Amino acid sequence: MNDFRRFGLDLDPQVAVGLQSGLTAVEELLAESVTGEYPFLTQVSRHLVDAGGKRLRPLLVLLGAQYGDPSAPGVTPAAVVVELTHLATLYHDDVMDEALLRRGAESANSRYGNSVAILTGDYLFARASDLLADLGPQAVRIQARTFARLVTGQVRETVGPTPQEDPVEHHLQVLADKTGSLIACAGRFGGLMSGADAGTVEVLADFGEKFGVAFQLSDDLLDIASVSQISGKTPGTDLREGVATLPVLLARRSTNPQDARLLQLTAGPIIDDDEHAEALALLRAHPALSEARDVTRQWAEGAREALSALPAGSVTDALSELCDLVVTRSV
Repeated sequence: MNDFRRFGLDLDPQVAVGLQSGLTAVEELLAESVTGEYPFLTQVSRHLVDAGGKRLRPLLVLLGAQYGDPSAPGVTPAAVVVELTHLATLYHDDVMDEALLRRGAESANSRYGNSVAILTGDYLFARASDLLADLGPQAVRIQARTFARLVTGQVRETVGPTPQEDPVEHHLQVLADKTGSLIACAGRFGGLMSGADAGTVEVLADFGEKFGVAFQLSDDLLDIASVSQISGKTPGTDLREGVATLPVLLARRSTNPQDARLLQLTAGPIIDDDEHAEALALLRAHPALSEARDVTRQWAEGAREALSALPAGSVTDALSELCDLVVTRSV
């Protein structure tokens, strides 16, 4: 069972009880939503659900709902919609990345094959759409536009920057589309489904987008800086696969001849284990890692500044604490 206390949030006791109750309801509906008539499809659909995960997106829906009526009937389904959408993208991402592990366990594509993993992702999108149908046309439109941004971000990442684009700015736009958009959707759904006023809904969405970029940046930093599987991935996975995250992109701006070896190693996928270890060590010692942390802090602070328009209280404080968490987890 997922517990919001894993995030270290200091909430009013009454709010905390309601939040935990809400997460329990989310887990129950999530399990119900991935259970179908065909046992094998249910098994594959439960693969990532049972592997756990932070449930960050449902948590943000529930926190956003605190600015209205958190017991409103659309809150729990909306939280499950964003988590199903997130899970679906993970199935697809792992196929595209040829990932072997997800959340410390064997990825679905490794266990069941690419075709089954892709189809399972599609099935989860369908299950999310089924829940959306009961939330009204506005919710359907929000989800559709979010989904369009998710796909746009993936295509943008796959194609890469044009010669006229700054690779760093291109990368940050990819993160805004692929990660920020769905977390923004979570904040928007929380406010909207609870009946919060329109201004609050927009603030929650703005916070979610900026926080989402910061969260993904910190996740990418963990992939380099962590010496364990804190991030749920083997450290240096992005390097091995030739995925250029922010620290690599910043290092590529260097004109220092001493960085020639690092730039050579990170020019593409790294198959050799010794070269992978060498690249990881060089990047960990490079100023680009510290610079990437500064960029992460800037996005987290931008998210925190968005909260200034919300009423003071333990929920707003909790959202602010998440901004601290996203920075400290990358150190």
